[in-house]
Amino acid sequence: MNDTITFLKTFLRHPTQVGAIAPSSPALVRIMVDWFDWQNVRNVVEFGPGTGVFTQAIQTKLHSDAKFFAVERSSELAAATRALCPGVKVCEDSVTNIASLCDQESMDQIDAIICGLPWASFSDSLQSEIMETMLARLRPGAQFATFAYWQGIILPAGRRFSQRLHDSFTSVEKSETAWRNLPPAFVYRCVK
Repeated sequence: MNDTITFLKTFLRHPTQVGAIAPSSPALVRIMVDWFDWQNVRNVVEFGPGTGVFTQAIQTKLHSDAKFFAVERSSELAAATRALCPGVKVCEDSVTNIASLCDQESMDQIDAIICGLPWASFSDSLQSEIMETMLARLRPGAQFATFAYWQGIILPAGRRFSQRLHDSFTSVEKSETAWRNLPPAFVYRCVK
């Protein structure tokens, strides 16, 4: 319940940074996280962990040799993630600075990105900036997953983001729907 309150307060203060009124459901977490090739990914980054529900699931899947950190812009949400997952490094920064953050963590390339960013609420220029900096660090064959709310894909920014994914990745698939999520969502599963 405390996570939901923290999430809602942050959403009300910064709706374009959070994009939802509640943390992701267990069903959405499973759909998002289980898809990755956890036996082979070694350099893993999470964009926008929110209250840490994906972070917690990622921790249970990571290979013992993997490096992992999360990037969260909101100090309140970063604190919530640290409280839920005390062993995870959470950088309070913008994902547009992913190159320097990876350098700090000695990650030349990223094998997997689990993303909780509200893409449909971002401007075209911010979508472009994030995508370009991210793609520059993803290795060929890397996996990227992000979720979208069904009502968001009809918005111009949601349609633009879907097209951007198809233009940027060799493979883009939509998962089944997490109907019990608030609101219902699906996951874009992409391979570079």
